[in-house]
Amino acid sequence: LRGRRLEAEDFDRLSIGDPVRDLLTWMSDAAAFENKCSADRWAAFRGVCDREFAFDPETGGPRAAAAALAAGGGKWNEAWRRFCDAPLLYPGVPAVLRTASPGDLLHPVEPSRRPGLNEEREDRLRAALEEAAGLPHADACDRVAALDDEHRERRGWVWAQLGESPCALALEPLGRLARAAQREVEGASAEALAADYAAKGWRCDRAALEALAGLDPGAGRGLVAHVVRALYEPWLDRAARRFQDLLCAGGADPGALAGGVDAEPGVCILFVDGLRFDLGAMLGERLEGRGVRVRLGHRMAPIPTVTATAKPLASPAHAACAGAASAEEFCPAVSGGGRPATAERLRGVMAQRGVVVAEAGETPMALDGGAGAWMETAEIDALGHALGAGLARQIDTEVDAVADRVDALLAAGWRKVRVVTDHGWLLLAGGLPRVDLPPSLVETKWSRCAAVRGGSEPAVPTYPWYWNPSLRIASPPGIGAFRAGMEYAHGGVSPQECVVPDLIAERGAAIAAAARITGVAWRGMRCRVAVETGAPGAQVDLRLNRRQADSSIAAAVRALNDAGEASLVVADDEHEGAAALVVVLDEAGQVLDDRPTTVGGGG
Repeated sequence: LRGRRLEAEDFDRLSIGDPVRDLLTWMSDAAAFENKCSADRWAAFRGVCDREFAFDPETGGPRAAAAALAAGGGKWNEAWRRFCDAPLLYPGVPAVLRTASPGDLLHPVEPSRRPGLNEEREDRLRAALEEAAGLPHADACDRVAALDDEHRERRGWVWAQLGESPCALALEPLGRLARAAQREVEGASAEALAADYAAKGWRCDRAALEALAGLDPGAGRGLVAHVVRALYEPWLDRAARRFQDLLCAGGADPGALAGGVDAEPGVCILFVDGLRFDLGAMLGERLEGRGVRVRLGHRMAPIPTVTATAKPLASPAHAACAGAASAEEFCPAVSGGGRPATAERLRGVMAQRGVVVAEAGETPMALDGGAGAWMETAEIDALGHALGAGLARQIDTEVDAVADRVDALLAAGWRKVRVVTDHGWLLLAGGLPRVDLPPSLVETKWSRCAAVRGGSEPAVPTYPWYWNPSLRIASPPGIGAFRAGMEYAHGGVSPQECVVPDLIAERGAAIAAAARITGVAWRGMRCRVAVETGAPGAQVDLRLNRRQADSSIAAAVRALNDAGEASLVVADDEHEGAAALVVVLDEAGQVLDDRPTTVGGGG
């Protein structure tokens, strides 16, 4: 201020340090704001509002401010951006905006600033989705895809951040599902169809899972689940029937398509029970984001696609297994004794052959000259059987846990980590369609497979048991189940159950980019960060834990501008005064630098 003539507005600015924040705070709860103001501070606030917003809070009131905020222009546009950056800091503003009647709005208002318009469009969308769920499959796919295009913009409006656009947000995975379900899984042979599914078809499964993952617990019978079923079930059933037809065609040999997993020096085999192909692709993306080199291929699971039959083939002990005289439990025998190939016996065979067998939670160190290692992780299949369609909400956590395990194994010196599984599964909210199978025709009946009794001829497709082709396995046609109400099931014949991922992970090149935080400055709950870096696409975040992205307390992660600066807003003022870390991230989300700070002040 030295060397300047000081006017009244200079002292007002000193008293009102952040006019935009104070205006939004007053709009959010005018009575509380005014009760905290002394007469002098209220006068200063009015003066700043008059000069910078051409508005008098005393004569205009919150309703007039809401009309001006909705109309925008000048300093009001900055106020709108600040509100959108951290709407939870100003919880009363949406209600005030709703009080602005059309007569208050002298100029056309951008649709995104009208909460009432967003509500109207949500109501119309909800009705349109209910209608789409009752259409024939092709028409339903077209309608949902068109709705996604129509409402896409609303996902970027502030009302979506506030939870007021649930249908618009749900449309993102539903739109992907509708488009993916318009394309059939194709192939002239079972092998060709499996390759097509591994190349593209799995994206339909992933979109269905992500749509269900957005549902709140207990909402599995709600609108979104109903739409998912309408889009997904017909596609899923057609793909299964086509695959079954190819496997039953003359000359086809289902057993010849399945292959075992062998141990290799320097390679740790990581077994994940129930890692379906779409989850394997998701795992590959997560690992690549961490700088890991990934090669994703596919294998064929044996029939039936249950753990007892398929896990021995996915382990380096498969050569020691042989068919049993009965397929009742679908479990082969260990050679040289005929005892069932239980998990414990399989581990014993591997250990005898020089494979390091790790216990749960261990991270075995790589050994020179060894035969590799075997370990197991994650609970995907167990969660599926326990939760049904609720598994969709646990997928992210389980895939992240597998990625963490791969990271730890590579850090322990393993040249490669090979991620394998035994089988995939079907998941359909509301349950798979039930298929009758008389108990008199089978020795054992599970939800998607049954061991045929003697010379019985069930009226469903049958296949040779992988471990003893003279014995037959019955499987429901399409995506049917022998038990009612099964939302999650496996054991049958479908691309989702039979085509499984085979993923090789290797440590990638070290990230060469570097970054240095050169400045952190606070103004209220807004933090200005300056960074020196050559990393393309670098971003900044504010976290309570350096490595954990979910510990972020920023309203949003921000990209650095051309000057190497970014502005972060703390979404909740309860963090004021808390210790935190400003972190710089590269495009893959890796932390390049960090600096401690105190929320609301101090660098």
